[in-house]
Amino acid sequence: MCQHVDMTETVGPVAQSVGYVLKQVASRLRAAMDEVLRPLDLTVSQYVCLELLKQQPGMSNADLARAAFVTRQSMNLVLRGLQDRGLLSRPEVAETGRALPTELTPAGGRALAAASAAVRGVEKRMLGPLSGPEQQRLLGDLTRCAQALV
Repeated sequence: MCQHVDMTETVGPVAQSVGYVLKQVASRLRAAMDEVLRPLDLTVSQYVCLELLKQQPGMSNADLARAAFVTRQSMNLVLRGLQDRGLLSRPEVAETGRALPTELTPAGGRALAAASAAVRGVEKRMLGPLSGPEQQRLLGDLTRCAQALV
């Protein structure tokens, strides 16, 4: 049985659309992160990969790709680039299965420390207009919105 869809219901002015404003924030956040990571010779994807590996050493390419919202092919390029620079290590052959567990090297840890400080500065600037409780509420609200779409 078909449900009736009200075709007159629209998003309305984009500036008042939560989805549009979220996209605007995401785009500006990405640009600001690119700006502070560029002098460190890192991309946002490379930074995210390093951050994930610090928090969960040994993640596979597939796990990293899912967590970083990129394809496995893209993550493989990110990993190769970071490995070539000595920022992470991966075994040549998997001990079991096909997954190659990846870990930060000491140089990767140093690069991540600088990148994390730079990115945290961007987040502080973005969240500056909000009080501590407002920041916590925003995080909770956005988390619930993301979960609603799973």
